[in-house]
Amino acid sequence: MELSIVSLAQQLATEGDAYRFLEELRWGAQPVCPHCGSVRQPYFLTPKNGGRKTRTGTVSERRVWKCADCRKQFSVLTGTVFHGTKIPVRKWVFVIFEMCSSKNGVAAREIERKYDLTPKAAWFMLHRLREAMKRDHIAGLLSGRVVSDETWWGGKPANRHGHDPVKHDGRMGGTDKTPIQSLVSRETGEVRSRAVPNVTGASLGRVLAEEIDPARTHLHTDRNPAYGVVAQRMGIAQHSAVDHARREYVRGDVTTNHAEGYFSQLKRSLDGTHHHVSRAHLDRYLAEFDYRYSTRKVSDTERMQALLGRQVAGRRLMYRDSGTATGR
Repeated sequence: MELSIVSLAQQLATEGDAYRFLEELRWGAQPVCPHCGSVRQPYFLTPKNGGRKTRTGTVSERRVWKCADCRKQFSVLTGTVFHGTKIPVRKWVFVIFEMCSSKNGVAAREIERKYDLTPKAAWFMLHRLREAMKRDHIAGLLSGRVVSDETWWGGKPANRHGHDPVKHDGRMGGTDKTPIQSLVSRETGEVRSRAVPNVTGASLGRVLAEEIDPARTHLHTDRNPAYGVVAQRMGIAQHSAVDHARREYVRGDVTTNHAEGYFSQLKRSLDGTHHHVSRAHLDRYLAEFDYRYSTRKVSDTERMQALLGRQVAGRRLMYRDSGTATGR
């Protein structure tokens, strides 16, 4: 069944319902111990049909299990991006659905207002979800037709106080905008983006070496001379380029329009939803937009289920490792 905010609210009437919802997506019918990986039937430590009183006298609906092998306690949140959270699980599920269904993303200030959170909690909450949206480390290399292109993120230099055209406009080679390189697979529709220090052959080649299988790749780029050098050095099977300077954007099957379309959506969303994103956190925002773009062919419900079912485990993010909220 396709989910909506209304149907999700009806399905998750209590905190216990939210726990069961996550358990079904992560484990299915059989809980799995996150400590030792055991699937032997664990002990259920909390009442299945109600809450339990804590030391402070409040009633908790947190569902806790005890492993039959290693004897350690765990819940569906253990070892995931939700680990140690004080935010109700119901709020987490609603926010996840909003992030997965909002094409332009959702701002931390909006989450703060809608879900009665502090600015710090909302900001950190979204960064933990972006951590879960990062591409899986065991994902294979891209092959076939792969488009590589770059764009720059940053405000218009002319609008800045103390505007220095030599430093800010790129004259004499100077610019303080952040370059972003994106690879788009024309075979699968997947995109992989990364903020890079510059657009030299060394930087672009480093990303290509980590993301593509050169022997099985037909690389599509623009006329940036760095790509020709990189393609030859890496032994890429085939490299074709279009010349934007001559208004050539498509030649036969060769084009970079897939990356240009992704950049268009990315920059409109960063500017319109988040307004300002620092270089320190840009890669996390790119992971979020990459995830939504790469799963654009599936429904919002399937996108959310894939995230909760396969990508939240083993990706705990501590606040001290996430940077400060002043550097959005």
